[in-house]
Amino acid sequence: MSADADQRIQWLRTMLEIRLFEEKVQELFMQGQIQGTTHLCQGQEAVSVGAVGALEDRDYLTITYRGHGHALARGMTMEAAFGELMGRTSGCCAGVGGSMHLTDFSRNLIGAFAIIGPSYSVGLGAAMSAKLRGTDAVALSFCGDGATNIGTFHEALNMASVWKAPIVFVIENNLYGEYSPLRDTTPLDDLADRAKAHAMPGVVVDGQDVAAVRDVVSTAIARARAGDGPTLVEAKTYRYRGHSRTDPAKYRAEGELERWKERDPIDLLGAQLAADGVIGEEDQQALRADVQAEVDAAAERAAEAPILSLEETKAYVYAS
Repeated sequence: MSADADQRIQWLRTMLEIRLFEEKVQELFMQGQIQGTTHLCQGQEAVSVGAVGALEDRDYLTITYRGHGHALARGMTMEAAFGELMGRTSGCCAGVGGSMHLTDFSRNLIGAFAIIGPSYSVGLGAAMSAKLRGTDAVALSFCGDGATNIGTFHEALNMASVWKAPIVFVIENNLYGEYSPLRDTTPLDDLADRAKAHAMPGVVVDGQDVAAVRDVVSTAIARARAGDGPTLVEAKTYRYRGHSRTDPAKYRAEGELERWKERDPIDLLGAQLAADGVIGEEDQQALRADVQAEVDAAAERAAEAPILSLEETKAYVYAS
């Protein structure tokens, strides 16, 4: 399915928002404005924008701790995301969730999980709730390649297949489970092959191509919405940064990062848009500058909000 020019420009803008947001997060972390740690997704923007953009407002979304891009693609404001990372009341969860728990029920973003794997089981629950209520809503759930080796992954796929749940499972295969190369922990290259054991379609897609991701996930969502059950999508992508802020990623093979950057998802889309006469390089640079200004302003606004007192945080911990 083809996208019109305006939609493709919006894809570019959103991918730039995610890239520059994450770069700003790194800057704020180094300044001490973000406590704890962060898990950044530079290089994986096409998966977030392509997959999440295929959802309708009524659909459900569950994500992982590397979920800033998914949240922004779902429509969370940068100010709300920055505020959450900085522990401010301007955050989407009033600053009590932090980097790994960007959640917004108003957008049906019902969970971001620091534990490996639960995104699939919680997404399955949301999908079944929609089915039992007789709606045509679907769920989209993300995990990383490392999560495909744990029990929760297989349990969720098995149950979804048996129940014909309206859900799409997406694996963001960035080749590393935390610090471990994929083939050190997993005996196959195409993780989508694991769908065969659970009697559902398994599809591999180029995770650097936003249009390809959008097409594959849109097809899977349409299948789920029609009552035909789940699909497992594997998006092959790459993270430019280490696992977290304490990880210099010295385990990578020499030249691997540079080879992946030759297929940077933003550059690929930008080149296609320029070649098609949709938006030239000069206008793309102006767009980047505009987005950078929005990112900087959002971070400044978020930082102006107060931090909850210890007494105020109790309302987010204990039931009244």
